[in-house]
Amino acid sequence: MPLPLARVRRHNTHRLIQSKYSPKEDSVLALISGGEDHLADIFEFDNATNDRLLAEHQLLPGISAQELVAGVPYASVVNAAFTHAQPEGSRFNGPDRGAWYAAFDIRTSQAEVAFHQSVALAEINRFFDDVSYDDYLAEFNCDFHDLRNASESQNCLDPNSYVASQKLALELLESGSRGVAYPSVRRPTGTCVCCFQPALVTNVRKGQRYRFIWDGKPTPSITRQ
Repeated sequence: MPLPLARVRRHNTHRLIQSKYSPKEDSVLALISGGEDHLADIFEFDNATNDRLLAEHQLLPGISAQELVAGVPYASVVNAAFTHAQPEGSRFNGPDRGAWYAAFDIRTSQAEVAFHQSVALAEINRFFDDVSYDDYLAEFNCDFHDLRNASESQNCLDPNSYVASQKLALELLESGSRGVAYPSVRRPTGTCVCCFQPALVTNVRKGQRYRFIWDGKPTPSITRQ
């Protein structure tokens, strides 16, 4: 049975990105360059391995340069979401093409980020970390495939596996889908969206900065900076 479409109209969706990736801050490469004489060479090397720049030159298999955005605020942040996919993919995307994930409210976005970072810390069995995240607000006004009441697609919300959801996402993407709206797996009362097309992520602007501190427990404390 085909998934229903739902019009998503949201003025403030929330996506948390580590502050170290903020485009307004100095590149970490400048800190390790050893001086201006070597900085240009280091940036040239970095650009050669930067997935966002490779996509802009038609050198990535999952997304074309024509799909990326330009001339809008935080275009590099939007494009990076689609060109820097996790090696194993995420819930609704594989390793070759990323997506823009966002939540309807900040607490849901915080819960999603806290969970995934805690998983990473569990792998080294050390729940100590101090990370700042910037909240990027974005607007949507488009039709997404709706998983919020689709009982036949509940396997796509498996908290421990992305197999079914990535399979569905590939089918939807190939059929021209713009994205999906779905209940948050990490916060039961939350709602998330996964947008498949960069041009649909509109009016991006930076909101608050939040500090996540893990002090030995899997659940971090979160404060606004």
